Amino acid sequence: MSLRVGVIGAGAWGTALAELSASKGYEVMLWAFEPEVSEEVNLQHENRTYFPGVRLPESLKATSSLAEALDGRELVLLAVPSHVMRDVVSKAAAHLPRGVPIVSASKGIENDTLMTMSEVLEDILPIVYHPMLAFLSGPSFAREVSRGVPTAVSVAARFERVAQQVQHMLASSSFRTYTSTDVTGVELGGALKNVMAIAAGAADGLGFGHNATAALITRGLAEMSRLGVKMGANPLTLAGLSGMGDLVLTCTGGLSRNRQVGQKLGQGMKLADILGAMRQVAEGVKTARSVQALAQREEIEMPIADQVYRMLYEDLPALEAVSNLMGRSLKKELY
Repeated sequence: MSLRVGVIGAGAWGTALAELSASKGYEVMLWAFEPEVSEEVNLQHENRTYFPGVRLPESLKATSSLAEALDGRELVLLAVPSHVMRDVVSKAAAHLPRGVPIVSASKGIENDTLMTMSEVLEDILPIVYHPMLAFLSGPSFAREVSRGVPTAVSVAARFERVAQQVQHMLASSSFRTYTSTDVTGVELGGALKNVMAIAAGAADGLGFGHNATAALITRGLAEMSRLGVKMGANPLTLAGLSGMGDLVLTCTGGLSRNRQVGQKLGQGMKLADILGAMRQVAEGVKTARSVQALAQREEIEMPIADQVYRMLYEDLPALEAVSNLMGRSLKKELY
């Protein structure tokens, strides 16, 4: 089946999704904010800026025009960082085709509004687009997807038929897609795990071992589930690919940018210096602010997320954050 696909966002993840689509024989147009990135893809068949070392199919084309990227598309994938989703989609709205799936592959929560990406898109777009919105999440490092490493993800939509449509559009022999109608759970899992990965990275930067990582993953999932359930998610979703699956990957995988930020914090580096040396976005840095505010609004106890916020925005030393967590009053495990 030949399909016209528009991918908005030429970071590593957007480029990997564009490559995945092109490998299925689809006609793919990748939108890059920077004209030089579009030129790299079109002339050199490589995104040297954000995805170096990966040879892209010659059939994959790029542009810095939103109108060109979206013209006549039958599937739209949104892979811009969550903090620019509102601005980019607001500019793209006039060019979005109607009646086709629009899939957000971004993982984050807006700082000012505390909206998830589904809420942001429903806030920006006319209601005619809302039934076709879908959300992709799960344990999926871009570089491994590009290498054809077996990967499994979740596609959530309000309507099962839309989730199934996207499922079949994206599935391949190495990219397995599962459907869900729990948009809230899938989105929160994908956003919250980035905050927990910063904590896991900090533990590694401090020289701790597997015990600490296992504890952080387990108790991090408990925090994610508490907030998710309070906001209407199915707890089983948080135990699935977009929750536990993505949490394990991001807390333990060497390709995790959020874990890398945590490692450097654990080694004593300052956040400004860490971010200054990074070209790609570590979503958990901004999401930590949103999670702190959400936990307060929903009156949910999230001690790990709180300590991550304090490390990032109050200059709390990582070792002191560990001491704060280990020194909390003793509790039942399930509450």
